[in-house]
Amino acid sequence: MKKIKITQVRSKIRRPKNQKLTLEALGLHRIDQVVEHDATPSILGMVKTVNHLVSVEEIK
Repeated sequence: MKKIKITQVRSKIRRPKNQKLTLEALGLHRIDQVVEHDATPSILGMVKTVNHLVSVEEIK
């Protein structure tokens, strides 16, 4: 399965509660924090919800 690296690049301050909870569910708590996840449909859906707050790279 493909892996993706997700980096938080913008703050969650003044964001709707669902976006804050999505960042926490992804394991992101501060700017420049990086997490790795499998590219499952549920993870990709969460990334789509907060795509303006994170950057995503595919790991080979």
